[in-house]
Amino acid sequence: MRLLEILLPIFLAIFFFWPLSGRKRSPAISILPTFTIVILINHYRIEGWRWQMIPLYSIAIFTFLVTLPAFLKKKGAEDEITPRLKLPQIMGLILLLGASVALPTLLPVPTVPKPSGPFSVGTTTLELTDSSRAELYAESNSLRRLLVQVWYPASLSDTDQLAPWMESAQLSAPALSDFIAMPPWFLDHLVYAKTSSYKNAVINSAQGPYPVIIFSHGWRGFREQNTFQMQELASHGYIVIAIQHTYGAMLTVFPDGFVAPNNPAALPSGAPEAEYDLAARKLVAQWAEDIDYTLSAFADLNTNDPSGRFTGLFDLEKIGIMGHSTGGGATLQFCATDPRCQAGLTMDAFMTPVAETVLDNSARQPFLFLFSQRWADDIGSKNNRLFARFYQNLLQPAPVVTLLGTTHYDFSDLPALSPLAPQLGLKGPLNGARVQKIINDYTLAFFDLHFKNSPTTLFDGPNAAYPELRYEQQKNILP
Repeated sequence: MRLLEILLPIFLAIFFFWPLSGRKRSPAISILPTFTIVILINHYRIEGWRWQMIPLYSIAIFTFLVTLPAFLKKKGAEDEITPRLKLPQIMGLILLLGASVALPTLLPVPTVPKPSGPFSVGTTTLELTDSSRAELYAESNSLRRLLVQVWYPASLSDTDQLAPWMESAQLSAPALSDFIAMPPWFLDHLVYAKTSSYKNAVINSAQGPYPVIIFSHGWRGFREQNTFQMQELASHGYIVIAIQHTYGAMLTVFPDGFVAPNNPAALPSGAPEAEYDLAARKLVAQWAEDIDYTLSAFADLNTNDPSGRFTGLFDLEKIGIMGHSTGGGATLQFCATDPRCQAGLTMDAFMTPVAETVLDNSARQPFLFLFSQRWADDIGSKNNRLFARFYQNLLQPAPVVTLLGTTHYDFSDLPALSPLAPQLGLKGPLNGARVQKIINDYTLAFFDLHFKNSPTTLFDGPNAAYPELRYEQQKNILP
């Protein structure tokens, strides 16, 4: 809960339970119902109203209206005799306030942890159109359009403002609600969620050029879904580019107002295995092409950015690719076929979409493979069989690490949606903040090792500082 949301029930509780002190209500106590209305008004103006707070709003307004006549009595509230509360009344008030506070507590405005690096972080979103490719999943003929979001080291000014966690949240939040099988209005409060990144801030050019990391989200994912990870890398001197894979993402809202929903036919659930596998490979081939095109577009910007913002600031000799789930499959597909990828990182890589030739020939770059316990422990799964097939042909060091007590969406910001995230199927039992720290520590150590020559012992095997990790296997065969 936000500050004013916390103050509202606190002042109501003080007013309600003051009789337990055995003293009369002083003017300072009697004015609290009026003061809660002031808080409510400022909460609406500053923080914004949300439906989870309606019970508290109702209690505050009702209390104010009921107590106002007594407070305005000629002799003043200091003469008011405070009635003693009986046990049923006490229990009723406790239940009433408790239930009212529970709703905004269980559905808070989510926050993204602040990054730990020395750089402030800026972010901006760009639209790209690939004139060489037709869109595969649109209802009408069109070119392939993408949104990409960039996080980067920034030089801040006094006028810079924090960026929202989810752009176009008015449209995207209902789509996310549908994803977790909730009513469309369930996550309306996401319009208030902010990050620690500053929108369109000036890039810190003095210490560039910076290594480049491309991020590919999963099926029905979105580019902001790993903001905790994007911010962390950018704060340590990386430029991170997250691609929104149009029609495979949850929902894509372009600056001109055009909305591209997820196209379920692109990954047809319930289809026969052969049909599903063919569709999945077609999808991930497109996503790998998205990575290819995005890198080419930013290489052009590096040479001559019309806005002057990014010119000369990408170190194109140090390019890392990382992805979650289906985006992990796209990462493997791209890195196996494009030498611009110098290092790859996947989180619960979805292996079905990876081409047969890639499974058999694998990749030459160093990799880090992170898995949730839910996926890793499904030993006989098709995904694990395909991963083993890919893994045995790797030619570079490639630790495989499982995060115990986690599930698939622990590799994202989604667990921050609610303390009920485990019940919603969005996380495992391991503490969410701890999960994000481990992911950030290993992500940063991996790319620092390969792009900044920073030594680390994190990939040598089990580490006492990270007892939540299980090392599945090691691969240390050099080409």
